[in-house]
Amino acid sequence: MSARIFVSWPGYSADDPETGGRLVAAGHELILAPKLGARSEDELIALSGDAVGAIVSTDPFTARVLAANPRLRIIARIGVGTDSIDAAAAARHGVAVSITPGMNAEPVADQTLALILALIRRVVPQDGAVKAGRWDRVGAHTPSELPGKTVGLVGAGTIGRAVARRLRGFDVSIVYFDRQAPDLEGARRLDSLEDLLAVADIVSLHAPLLPETRHLIDAPALARMKPTALLINTARGPLVDTSALFEALRRGTIAGAGLDVFEEEPPGEERLAGIPNLVCSAHIGGLSHESIRRMTISATDSVLAVLGGAVPPTVINPEVLGAGGGRAGS
Repeated sequence: MSARIFVSWPGYSADDPETGGRLVAAGHELILAPKLGARSEDELIALSGDAVGAIVSTDPFTARVLAANPRLRIIARIGVGTDSIDAAAAARHGVAVSITPGMNAEPVADQTLALILALIRRVVPQDGAVKAGRWDRVGAHTPSELPGKTVGLVGAGTIGRAVARRLRGFDVSIVYFDRQAPDLEGARRLDSLEDLLAVADIVSLHAPLLPETRHLIDAPALARMKPTALLINTARGPLVDTSALFEALRRGTIAGAGLDVFEEEPPGEERLAGIPNLVCSAHIGGLSHESIRRMTISATDSVLAVLGGAVPPTVINPEVLGAGGGRAGS
């Protein structure tokens, strides 16, 4: 059965024999609409139209969007975060949601270390100074060093463990807080987030975005951190109360932050003005040439499987593909 497949992932190609080419060979039509910035519900409804499958970035598949797509059977999310998809609405409408688990953990861990080292070694201000003709080496410009620091990991899942594995080569002390992880090699488990915030020189977030973790790092949490501490977020933007963080950075409540993710993406130039102790990247933590290849192939596999009547292991709500196979008449 031929179908229209909506694709918002940038760079996805109908000519690629391992991804889009397989969908075309199966008789499907691709709707290529790369998501390069913010996208509204109305824009998504107009673009996705009568699609039966979707291979997507962080498009807002809200209840309204899902109701406007009556033929949709699967949303294949590139990555593991599904906070842009209304899970309850997807279940009501019989829409399967798949992810690409474990395929971007290594680059996220790399990005975490990159942000830590950029802050510790003052890479960004040094780069700007040298290019401006200055030679700032000592005094306020002197960098620090990672050995001897205490790094606190909030979350010890696949990515948290990959970060810990890298950190062990830097002669640091690692502590972590995760109620679901009883042990982490080379690290000491703490009983509460408050305990971790009080002792860590570097706090690195690796938790999922859930109702109970939204604004996990808020103004009171920031006040518990050392004034010399750094905050790193390569997980989900809403884990951090961005306004409270930016205020803390401007006031010097904490020494610096490295953010790959934001509550609103992109955050906008005005919001970031006047915060020299902040290093940013554009939600690229999970991206590399290699991880993109793995994830796009996996998402393509998931769409073909669901449209073929199968239930791939990447689907996080397999119950919607039960006896009825999702939406009737699709």
